[in-house]
Amino acid sequence: TSEQPTDSATTSDTSSSGTSSCANGETVTGDAYTTPWGPVQVQATVADGQVCAVQAVAYPNNDRKSQMINAYAIPQLDAAASASPTAFDYVSGATYTSNGYHLSLQSILDSL
Repeated sequence: TSEQPTDSATTSDTSSSGTSSCANGETVTGDAYTTPWGPVQVQATVADGQVCAVQAVAYPNNDRKSQMINAYAIPQLDAAASASPTAFDYVSGATYTSNGYHLSLQSILDSL
């Protein structure tokens, strides 16, 4: 079964601001969410209650299709979430990964 595109999703709570305090930020790891292809989990740098940067630390890569999908999806999700952690689009063709990414990031936002 292939992943189907969706429009977008929005998380809620905190948005990123300037990067001046990011250097002193703490790393927070979100909950891991299991997709049909494997877990997705993100880490965020948080400073002064704001998300400064986000990156995936776990994502499906145990088969060629997942590797191919996530090779393009994860960098897009990392960039979009770092720029706007509360509102960014799913990556077309990577719905399960995008959804797991959003849920893991939301767990971080909920903890702030």
